[in-house]
Amino acid sequence: MTRDTTLQGVLLMLAFCVIAPLLDVAAKLAAGNGVPVGQVTAARFVVQTALMLPVVLVMRLPLRLDARALGYSALRALFLLVSTFAFVSGIQVMPIADALAIVFVEPFILLILGRFLFGDQVGPRRIAACAVGFVGAMFVIQPSLAAFGLVALWPLATAFLFAFYMLVTRAISAWMHPVTMQFQTSWTGLLLCLPVMILAEGSGIAALDPIWPEGWNWLWLFGVGFWAAVSHMCMTYALKFAPSATLAPLHYFEIVTAVILGYLIFDDFPNRLTWIGIAIIVSSGLYIIHRERKTARDKAAVTALTAAP
Repeated sequence: MTRDTTLQGVLLMLAFCVIAPLLDVAAKLAAGNGVPVGQVTAARFVVQTALMLPVVLVMRLPLRLDARALGYSALRALFLLVSTFAFVSGIQVMPIADALAIVFVEPFILLILGRFLFGDQVGPRRIAACAVGFVGAMFVIQPSLAAFGLVALWPLATAFLFAFYMLVTRAISAWMHPVTMQFQTSWTGLLLCLPVMILAEGSGIAALDPIWPEGWNWLWLFGVGFWAAVSHMCMTYALKFAPSATLAPLHYFEIVTAVILGYLIFDDFPNRLTWIGIAIIVSSGLYIIHRERKTARDKAAVTALTAAP
């Protein structure tokens, strides 16, 4: 009898939701202490590459890629790199929970892109839920725009870029091991970062011109890559042990962790409009997950009836 591993998957997904915001905390501490956003972004790929290489070697996974796989990995890394840069730019001045709530419109973007790029069937109910979710995002963005200016739109850019990152992930997940995928994305992202940082040195461009870190900044920069590697390994194995439909609703627990850490470390707490926006985004997201499950069950039932003698 096959052992049920759903509980392990759920626990690992909850671990991801607790650990992932620590990456954001480390990034905000570094960026808020004068480290350029580009350097914080690069640190993620430097540390993550160093941490993932031994894992790949121990698991005896291939290090070399053919041209097709390398191209997909580079594209995936590019989307992750720019989305990370956009998010760190946002949380440099915004509360982490506010920025994360805006990023959570990504499933709605992904659903719509899947309809146009892959021909996925998306009914009017899910389209309506996407529209409601974007309204929720406006509840979060509007007070942030008033308080922080156009920087409040950075997390929205992250949502769009991360949606494209997930589409590339979807395209290669069938034939590339998830650990290999994470390692290849890390080192190709590092190769994309380094020339930019070298060329930006001494340029005076605040977001890109690197500095020599001092004191606690070394720890914050290491934490960006460390927590990224650990949290994404948790998610990778969570998806191995449990169905994505089971895990997807748990992802919203990340907002809870972000609110707690933001309050304890930065004394940030969402205002009333932000809470309304978060509630709308989460409710719309959960409804879409419910519709995805129902559609999957209906397809399975039709397939079973068709296959029956």
